[in-house]
Amino acid sequence: MRHLKIGRIEQYLLSKLEAGEKIHLLLIDPEESSPENASVIASKAEEAGSDGIMVGGSTFFSQSQMDELVKSIKSSVRIPVIIFPNNITSISRYADAIWFMSLLNSVDHYFIIGAQSQGAVLVSQYGLEAIPMGYLVFGGDTAVAAMGRALPLPFNRGEVAACYALAAQYLGMRFVYLEAGSGAQRPIPPQTIKAVRRAVTIPIIVGGGIKRPEDAVEALKAGADIIVTGTIAEESFERCREIIRAVKSFKP
Repeated sequence: MRHLKIGRIEQYLLSKLEAGEKIHLLLIDPEESSPENASVIASKAEEAGSDGIMVGGSTFFSQSQMDELVKSIKSSVRIPVIIFPNNITSISRYADAIWFMSLLNSVDHYFIIGAQSQGAVLVSQYGLEAIPMGYLVFGGDTAVAAMGRALPLPFNRGEVAACYALAAQYLGMRFVYLEAGSGAQRPIPPQTIKAVRRAVTIPIIVGGGIKRPEDAVEALKAGADIIVTGTIAEESFERCREIIRAVKSFKP
């Protein structure tokens, strides 16, 4: 039986984790950044120590603009560029990999498997590395919850998130992402991350609402493996740099 092989980018991430590192990924929203600005921010992030660039947003739909932005970022950094898709139009042949993800707590079939079934052929044709991921959205007042028709998970009921995360692992997904949403007012609580960590062995990604180095450190202490920041880089790259430094210097 043939299984989905671990590709170069996934192995890059796993090797860092196996070596005891924690990972920072910078999320760039194509709707918020021009290709030129995205290139500058990505370059700054690489210089600061970030491990990769994620490209995607909740309300973005232009594939041609996505291609131009990815190409611009690729021309300025050596770290991987990973698509964080909101729809099939987010699939760009110029990226290194794509989070092949299912929004597990959506009430809409389309975001659980419909878009994935449509996009799979493109991913294959483009030769993109697909990294299987379970995606869980918390809180209901964000764009991702509205656009993905999510039944938002409660922030303070970690046992609920743990059930979803364990299901993701048993379904063969190799990462799970706990998402508070872009521009969220608060990050995922540490006790919720701890509950998920106790339930699963796959790497945990945490994003949304992380605005201070202390937020990132609390998530890492609770069991997060990968920290994603996005909005803060647009607001103040110096604060983003401090978060990256905190992630990369973290010692359990």
